[in-house]
Amino acid sequence: MMRRKRANERSVALVALATAAVALSPVVPSDGSGSAAASGLPVAEAVRTGAVRNVLLFIGDGMGDSEITLARNYDRGAAGRLTLDRLPVSGSYTTYSVGRGAPDQVEYVTDSAAAATGWATGSKTYNGAIGVDARGRPLPTVLELAQQGGYRTGNVTTAEVFDATPAAISAHVLERDCAGPDDMQPCAPNAVENGGPGSIVEQQVALRPDVLMGGGAEAFAQRVRAGEFAGRTVRQQAEDSGFQVLDRADQLDGLSGDRPVLGLFADGGLAPIWTGPVARRGGTEPTRCAPNAERPADEPRLAEMTRAAVDLLDRKSAGQQRGFFLQVESAGIDNAAHDAEPCAQIGETLQFDEAVAAGLEFAEHNPGTLVIVTADHAQATQIVPNGVPTPGQTATLITNEGSHITVNYATAMPGESQEHSGSQVPIAGQGPHAADVDGVTDQTDLFRTLTGAMGLG
Repeated sequence: MMRRKRANERSVALVALATAAVALSPVVPSDGSGSAAASGLPVAEAVRTGAVRNVLLFIGDGMGDSEITLARNYDRGAAGRLTLDRLPVSGSYTTYSVGRGAPDQVEYVTDSAAAATGWATGSKTYNGAIGVDARGRPLPTVLELAQQGGYRTGNVTTAEVFDATPAAISAHVLERDCAGPDDMQPCAPNAVENGGPGSIVEQQVALRPDVLMGGGAEAFAQRVRAGEFAGRTVRQQAEDSGFQVLDRADQLDGLSGDRPVLGLFADGGLAPIWTGPVARRGGTEPTRCAPNAERPADEPRLAEMTRAAVDLLDRKSAGQQRGFFLQVESAGIDNAAHDAEPCAQIGETLQFDEAVAAGLEFAEHNPGTLVIVTADHAQATQIVPNGVPTPGQTATLITNEGSHITVNYATAMPGESQEHSGSQVPIAGQGPHAADVDGVTDQTDLFRTLTGAMGLG
């Protein structure tokens, strides 16, 4: 109760300050970006309190300040701005995890599973945990609570739909690797044949969100081992349960009806939109990023999935008291940073920014919409001086301004996956209750912001 009271007080205080600021400067100048802060909407309106009808939560996986700055510098220039830069309220939140079975033991560097479980449930947990607390006990997630509270729900990602971020709001297993029925050895108590709720994808199908889209078809080809759907693939379970199953981007056009949508657009994760040099010891020659020619033409971009999901959820909630909750993730930012591939990382950050723009365009015409943009954790990216040797792996790119930018990765040995860093990450918001993200908060506080805004207890 005290945390919720402080959040409400912060909202009222920030609105009062914003209202005073409006008296001096009536609107924020427009630059055509589509965000409230950049389209001439009064600041007080952008951070107002009041009823929330819809919530759009955008997650950039591994998108810390350095990752945002890299994409901004390369594409928009040092003095330019991304769409996500323009939300009117911004803050930071801490991202640590805790020990397995030891909630008082702090782990200063989180993985995506513990991070996502933090905002999904409001509880710190151990690295690898999906929707469970530090002792492995399942906790209700924000998506489940929204669904129970009468909201339409959606979950969109460029990763496999069973990956950590989408899984944490839609399943409960002891380890993030328990994707399908064949993967349950680390999560034996959760397996259907042992009386549990099943693997991540089995639980996602049983939950029946209105929209579930990304990659990960491989896990849906595995066969259910017990219960009503024993012997059938998880995809067949989904079809038998009433899902429309999509395989191609062109199927996103004109989605209709009351049936839930399952989009499986790749066997694994969706391919990055850009490619370029891999950072290496001693550096690379200055070069430009390029479109990924190997990216399948029938894979949708994140903004396409976002628009399709928003349109469907908005139509399905029309005439209802409550609207929808949608989480949208760009997973490739983190994947590319792990692989020390700055061009792929930049492309996925810009693709994320396109999705944020799509969400803000909807919010502009639907003022009861809360938009929050944040990350799960920071990554290894460093922007370092050109021509200066480092002990890490570097790549030098030629930006749209014609300047060189050198990117360094040094959290792992050459040839190994780069590691996350333990820094706090940015969080920004627009719409009702956006003021709750102001200042320095913790990842678990986002759960209370979301559930409080939606009136879920």
